[in-house]
Amino acid sequence: MTYCVSLKVDAGMVFAADSRTNAGFDQISTFRKMAVFEEPGERVLVLLSAGNLSISQSVRELVQVEAMPSEDGTETTIWNARSLFDAARVVGYVVRRVYEEHGPALRAAGVDAGSSLILGGQLKGERMRLFLIY
Repeated sequence: MTYCVSLKVDAGMVFAADSRTNAGFDQISTFRKMAVFEEPGERVLVLLSAGNLSISQSVRELVQVEAMPSEDGTETTIWNARSLFDAARVVGYVVRRVYEEHGPALRAAGVDAGSSLILGGQLKGERMRLFLIY
């Protein structure tokens, strides 16, 4: 089982995620489950993950480059989102795409494809916010 947590406090935000992926009698494997996406002076986004590593790491990598299409023909990414809510929508869009592509094969193999993500941070001119995406 993996864990991640975030808190919004008066002085800012706190993010924490474990790094354990599995453990055996003589082997412990780890992987970073926190990603920071920063454009100095414009935005700081932190993405934490827990759950199925193949799903969460696919989301982590794809969210950096994927764009969410909109009805007006524009595309929103985590880098051009105008609000943290829009950035969370991009992450949710990527989660759905990854589940659609990999979920059926994982379930057929009897693998739990469940994953939870926390996205938090701040965009210039906006208050700090946190979102749970699952």
